[in-house]
Amino acid sequence: MQEPVRKPQGSWWALSPLAVFLCLYLVTSIWMNDFYKVPITVAFMFASCYAIATTRHLKLDQRIFRFSIGAGNKNILLMIWIFILAGSFAQSAKQMGAIDATVNLTLHILPENLLLAGIFLASCFISLSIGTSVGTIVALTPVAVGLAEKTGVDLAYMTAIVVGGSFFGDNLSFISDTTIAATRTQNCSMKDKFRVNSRIVMPAALLVMVFYVFQGLSLHTPPQTETIKWVKVLPYLIVLATAIAGVNVLLVLTLGILSTGFIGFFTGMSFFDWFGTMGEGIISMGELIIVTLLAGGMLELIRYNGGIDFILYHIGNHIKGKRGAELSIAALVSIANLCTANNTIAIITTGPIARNIGHHFQLDRRKVASILDTFSCFVQGIIPYGAQMLIASGLASLSPLSIIGHLYYPFCMGVFALLSILLRYPRKYS
Repeated sequence: MQEPVRKPQGSWWALSPLAVFLCLYLVTSIWMNDFYKVPITVAFMFASCYAIATTRHLKLDQRIFRFSIGAGNKNILLMIWIFILAGSFAQSAKQMGAIDATVNLTLHILPENLLLAGIFLASCFISLSIGTSVGTIVALTPVAVGLAEKTGVDLAYMTAIVVGGSFFGDNLSFISDTTIAATRTQNCSMKDKFRVNSRIVMPAALLVMVFYVFQGLSLHTPPQTETIKWVKVLPYLIVLATAIAGVNVLLVLTLGILSTGFIGFFTGMSFFDWFGTMGEGIISMGELIIVTLLAGGMLELIRYNGGIDFILYHIGNHIKGKRGAELSIAALVSIANLCTANNTIAIITTGPIARNIGHHFQLDRRKVASILDTFSCFVQGIIPYGAQMLIASGLASLSPLSIIGHLYYPFCMGVFALLSILLRYPRKYS
């Protein structure tokens, strides 16, 4: 029997700060046909002020304190540390020539017609190996930027290839936090969830891969006359090797920064040049840090005011049939992800309710875990204020909205996941 869900005190009004942000940033940018017309920091500032102003039953200083609790959440601070180290590594690697050397090596190894597919495949493989989309984006985005400059491929398009591929592994990897959260909340094994998940997303990945192969047929790269400086490729090899080995992403980036300095000293970069470039890289992450803090505070007020509980209650109590139950679970985790901008937290939040729904409608736990993971990754991959999109846009110096239109794999993954529910696929688990 399904456990009753306690009626929350919140209402749809609790979600209005998110609507304010989306209208100011997304709708206005599309209406003006200019993704840089409204800075994302300004949109979040207004939405955050609105969230504080509309929070009830608390004094102003208590509202600000609650907002600060959200901004200082450990997950928010972890993202900020990653941003700081990523900016420092990217800029110091660029200054000492690591990016140029890696780009030249990539162009030398990959045939020009397989360049786009090769970058997507590398992103898929690395994310599957390390279990994190953020780590993959940090490692590959600077290389993608360099390749775009050398080949003339649109920068937003090339960046989107990396972002899209990073969610392939984030959704399937055995060491991904989303996989761990989804399987634990549904009490099923990782290998069983992998079997279900792979049947849903593998066709999507193959379809996108074929698309990139055909797109690459018209790509013409300049002939490589530059000598590959192998020693300057070492920082990226160190970052990739330690990441694939499962080393913590903060330690991975620290090792990368130290390697750029050590190799830079022997290739003509002075100690103070190294310090200067690291400082520039950290400063370049300033906007991302501000956005992350504002988003964390605003989303905490939405949660505090009952916005997420209200959604969970109303969706969870209007279900008919197995197909409707699976669609409801997909909607629950998607909306929770939209409100938290963190796919792991969204899964943890909705997991217990999804388990109750699954038990009541006799759903396969492996399919439920797969739905939670896939739809949370789909939403996380396309929201402009998610950590992955923010760090990719920051490293590429682009607006997040300019990248979203080229995210073929996340959208394709979402479509295939929806079809798996509507068509009751895979049959064995439906």
